[in-house]
Amino acid sequence: MMLLPMAYFVIFKYGPLFGLLIAFKDYNVFQGIWNSDWAGVKYFRQFLTDPYFWKLVRNTVLMNLYLIIFFFPAPVILALLLNEMKNKLFQKFVQTVSYLPHFLSTVVICGMIVNFLTNEGLVNRVLAGLGYEPIPFLMQPDWFRTIYVSSEIWQGVGWGAIIYLAALTTIDPQLYEAATMDGANRWKQMLHVTLPGIAPVITIMFLLNLGNIMSIGFEKILLLYTGPTYETADVISTFVYRRGLVGSDFSFATAVELFQSVIVLLFVGSANWISRKVSQTSLW
Repeated sequence: MMLLPMAYFVIFKYGPLFGLLIAFKDYNVFQGIWNSDWAGVKYFRQFLTDPYFWKLVRNTVLMNLYLIIFFFPAPVILALLLNEMKNKLFQKFVQTVSYLPHFLSTVVICGMIVNFLTNEGLVNRVLAGLGYEPIPFLMQPDWFRTIYVSSEIWQGVGWGAIIYLAALTTIDPQLYEAATMDGANRWKQMLHVTLPGIAPVITIMFLLNLGNIMSIGFEKILLLYTGPTYETADVISTFVYRRGLVGSDFSFATAVELFQSVIVLLFVGSANWISRKVSQTSLW
């Protein structure tokens, strides 16, 4: 049973690590990795001194920071609300409806967003009905992060709540009975029984989310951003895509990705160490 998962990680995760050599070479497709000339840290220095560097880092960090602040708590809150519902049939209905956007492809989600936010789209029609002028949402840099984070919450909140709902089932019901006997209402029970019961799971998920703080997925951004929104929408992943695949600058793109991975490793390692010291919960 473990053979296929192991083969997957060896072929698609560990095997490609050999390609990191490209970051230290003047890679030529026709010469191959081994025969290409060594370049040392040339491309790392080139990226760090690029005038676009700080803008990319700022956009990437801010986008993920907003996701941590707004998206990360959303599944926890949804799971707690579903757990408090008395009507199990309605609970299952809400749960199912919240899952559905997760199964739509990113292309479909972005198509829906574009259709809703155009000048003739649903959102602007509602605004016009309320007496407001249409807003070119997808052409204004200030709106891009709001649109991205909001769509991520809508798409992932239901699916993300699954693990917290599973964690809630492991809490001993006798704890709730004891809290009720002590006079705790539902709010107090949630604060002093439910949240501490799932705190280790929340901590682990938070540490895993930190691993994405410099490597936000670029598919949705690539499909949504336009020239006017580059100021706030362009992140390291989209920059690597343009330089590496579109511009065929493979060495430079690999160096940027490696730099990004090292920063992520430092973030996760530091957060894991702090969590282990403070709460005795950690990834390793």
